[in-house]
Amino acid sequence: MATNESASIFSSASLAVEYVDSLLPENPLQEPFKNAWNYMLNNYTKFQIATWGSLIVHEVLYFLFCLPGFLFQFIPFMKKYKIQKEKPETWENQWKCFKVILFNHFCIQLPLIFGTYHFTEYFNIPYDWERMPRWYLVLARCFCCAVIEDTWHYFLHRLLHHKRIYKYIHKIHHEFQAPFGMEAEYAHPLETLILGTGFFIGIVLLCDHVILLWAWVTVRLIETIDVHSGYDIPLNPLNLIPFYAGSRHHDFHHMNFIGNYASTFTWWDRIFGTDSQFNAYNEKMKKFGKKTE
Repeated sequence: MATNESASIFSSASLAVEYVDSLLPENPLQEPFKNAWNYMLNNYTKFQIATWGSLIVHEVLYFLFCLPGFLFQFIPFMKKYKIQKEKPETWENQWKCFKVILFNHFCIQLPLIFGTYHFTEYFNIPYDWERMPRWYLVLARCFCCAVIEDTWHYFLHRLLHHKRIYKYIHKIHHEFQAPFGMEAEYAHPLETLILGTGFFIGIVLLCDHVILLWAWVTVRLIETIDVHSGYDIPLNPLNLIPFYAGSRHHDFHHMNFIGNYASTFTWWDRIFGTDSQFNAYNEKMKKFGKKTE
């Protein structure tokens, strides 16, 4: 009975979204995107698309999303939005981070990306334009992937902070007490594999088209680079998402090496009370008249 009611609710919600979508003006970018997508399908093999296409998407988006935070350090006006103002970025740290990032991307993540083609073939994941899901369905699946990844990340991240194993794996990610965007994937190779598993769980469960792989990569990179940016930018549209953790939440974790273990949302930290020190810190800052939210 409950299952039927849930299905009815989702069906009604889907119909409502479809109706609203039908009222929206035609997207002027849809036709160019369709032509580019079909050009890609006609000129490259599935293996090339799934492997080298995924690598290019990840690399281009990663450094593109890192660029604003990198430029902020040269803009005096933006310094007032830096969370840990007393710890500016240094060229030495950024160069060190860049080298580790390249190693992780090409020596750890690239071999995993090679499995993408075999995954799509084994599960018969389509590539064609005709079976590409509508934007709101892709967005809904990305949200579900984020919930799954956030759950995995909270518990495994918290485990990596256990005193018996912290110094062997996760300590590397905490070398920079004041994080910056590029540091989002600065980690021990084992951590890349352990926490990165959460990224793939949602894909395995929900992927119905190769576009979801790239859409979910995009969403995940936007989120993780934002929370590691080190800047609390006013009117950040991501802060409109209910329960979104944000940069201030994760910056506290880097500053104190404890609490705020979730990657995207705040509910697991609230449920298990691992945000108590963060909340106490916020209250303390309010008493001193400092902006904390």
